Amino acid sequence: MPKFVDAKGQNCPIPVIMAKKEIDAGNQDFTVEVDNLTAVQNLQKLAENQAYSSSVKEENSTYKVDFAKTGNAGYEMPKEPVLREKTGDWALFINKNRIGEGSEELGASLIKMFFYTLAQSEDIPKYILFMNSGVKLPTQDEQVVEHLKVLQEKGSEILVCGTCLNYYEIADQLKIGAVSNMYDITQRMQMADKVITV
Repeated sequence: MPKFVDAKGQNCPIPVIMAKKEIDAGNQDFTVEVDNLTAVQNLQKLAENQAYSSSVKEENSTYKVDFAKTGNAGYEMPKEPVLREKTGDWALFINKNRIGEGSEELGASLIKMFFYTLAQSEDIPKYILFMNSGVKLPTQDEQVVEHLKVLQEKGSEILVCGTCLNYYEIADQLKIGAVSNMYDITQRMQMADKVITV
């Protein structure tokens, strides 16, 4: 009987990551249940890129996406995007407590999904640097704090601007990372081979 993965109520990319774990574990047949069409589309794309066939059944506003490893001898694996080879250490600079402009609610949700996805990755930043309203994440956002713990365990150094913590009057709420300063944060940026700002 195929394995069943319950991903209902999970925002992307969590259903995709759950399905990818099944693929990486060597499961030939499994079903992922989700409750939104975006997740269905992303799961179908994953199946195609991983040489699996997929079929979808809709029942009571939920969708069951069945994965089955293709056995076609002539199957040609679709080309995945070429990922860069790791060329050095990188720093992640977070200067606000959300991603992008527009809806603050959407931006807050996106930053949580960003850190979740990053914590699942093998290519993690050497340094994670928080300034301005970004310091609210390692102090007030429990979900992000949990993802930061995973990243710290994997080797990321987390520095949080002390001036910014004091400005927002949340210095006593820091849950992860070291209180730092402009000099140390700038130094880490200079030490990194590249800096990515989110």
